[in-house]
Amino acid sequence: METIYATKSLNKPAKVQKLHTKQIGKNLFMVELETGGFKNLICSYVIKGEKPFLVESGPTNSISNLLSGLEELDVKFEDVEYVAVTHVHLDHGGGAGTLLKSLPNAKVIVHPRGMPHLVDPERLWPSSQAVLGFVSETFGKPEPVPKDRIVPVSEGSFDLGYGAKLRVTETVGHASHNLSFHESFNGGVFPGDAAGTYLPEFDVVVPTTPPPFYLDAALASLDKLISLKPSVIYFSHFGRASDGVRRLKDYKLQLQLWADIAKDGVKNNQSLEEIRDRIIQKDKAMNRIIGYVKSHQIYSKTMLENCVKGFVEYAKQSRVHKSL
Repeated sequence: METIYATKSLNKPAKVQKLHTKQIGKNLFMVELETGGFKNLICSYVIKGEKPFLVESGPTNSISNLLSGLEELDVKFEDVEYVAVTHVHLDHGGGAGTLLKSLPNAKVIVHPRGMPHLVDPERLWPSSQAVLGFVSETFGKPEPVPKDRIVPVSEGSFDLGYGAKLRVTETVGHASHNLSFHESFNGGVFPGDAAGTYLPEFDVVVPTTPPPFYLDAALASLDKLISLKPSVIYFSHFGRASDGVRRLKDYKLQLQLWADIAKDGVKNNQSLEEIRDRIIQKDKAMNRIIGYVKSHQIYSKTMLENCVKGFVEYAKQSRVHKSL
């Protein structure tokens, strides 16, 4: 929605303040979802090609903010043809079923392995509650997506119009069904959680690695993204970051650092907390933001607990396989 500020002179145009949206590139807009009242946590993107194209529905509880964002951008709900979700976790695709109730002609693009969870989210919800705890309630319970409104894709491309395309690339590791999307208007990529979480306040990226996490697959996916030579990265958490290739290469090194620390910790029977503290000490990015993260209601749970746990479980599995 738009807030109009009246002016004293009738000859001056009213000033419009965008509450949810801002333009971040050619034909590209970011929608601040403000899920649960948290800013800079989750966003969706709108590509204005010949027909509007959405990337990420976001969670159920912030669909009203996404719809307000579409209204701000003068996007007619019936004109939206596709909603591309990077994966079906609650914060990325959990709101797709609710969103489609307002977008009568839209279909959801998702990895084939994620499709069953959109059609029937009854198993996704309790598993999300088990992993996320109270955070799942902040995101909201997903509603089903009609099967005939889903387009399962693992690789391919979609025509955006005006000579531009959206390329789909499978980038597993964070999840077995994570997709990334490369748009040719600006040469940027939407990686979902394949490239970590970006904190714009600090210009820092940190791992997004809840269990089960697959390091080798994640590193291979990053190589795929690097080969696309993206100029920018559009993080779902959160926002646009320049110098895309460098950030992807740095993220590979960061994942390898966390893995080495976790493997050494598991070998020496260290607790999750001890491994976490070593990561904070050794990773310059984590050391820089630790005060902010500890005080953040969501990130203190996801970054300091779930993401470290993903590496600890990976390290334990690696140790078991070595001994076989």
